[in-house]
Amino acid sequence: MTKNVDLPEIIPVFPLPGALLLPRSRLPLHLFEPRYLAMLEDTLKTSSRLIGMIQPNRVPGRDEGTGLHTIGCVGRVTQFSETEDGRYMITLTGVSRFRLLEEVEGFAPYRRAKVSWAGFERDMGPTDEDPCFDREAFMNLLSRYFSARELQTDWDSLKEAEDELLINSLSMLLGFEPEDKQALLEAPSLSTRRETLVTLIEYKLRGGDSEDIMQ
Repeated sequence: MTKNVDLPEIIPVFPLPGALLLPRSRLPLHLFEPRYLAMLEDTLKTSSRLIGMIQPNRVPGRDEGTGLHTIGCVGRVTQFSETEDGRYMITLTGVSRFRLLEEVEGFAPYRRAKVSWAGFERDMGPTDEDPCFDREAFMNLLSRYFSARELQTDWDSLKEAEDELLINSLSMLLGFEPEDKQALLEAPSLSTRRETLVTLIEYKLRGGDSEDIMQ
């Protein structure tokens, strides 16, 4: 279960294409831009140490990355280390998804947003389960995908991982398009996330462009 933290009305947000954070999962990040170093410095001064990860949204007629998707996921800074040249390596542990209400203007060099946590109460609860998960069939599909992509992994660890850890880790790590990552984030349950993940993998195996799947 995620450690209880206060969920504020306004949070700093980090728009990063293709970066997916899910509740109870961990996302390593490399911070080097001055605005995000300032964001980290301000975040570490708070008791909750929260940063919201959110996908940029392509808005017609505007520069790519200007808009933001409606749903993101906030993470707590659980590890951080500074390099000799002033960069930071941090780890965010996913706490809860949120719904973006509006961006908040201010003097901070990074973006902030007013958010709602309503509808995502399960994210703060115990590990999600997938009662219909056919692990053997899924692992066979995954093996075909890794072989086709010439990817290597620790199969023993994958086989021993709990359902949520396995599905969420693959959702975060596999190289899908940002819009597909957003669909995985917005899946209302672990079962629907697994179904979406299977659809993406099967489409890739058929040689399709995953960018067309969620249109």
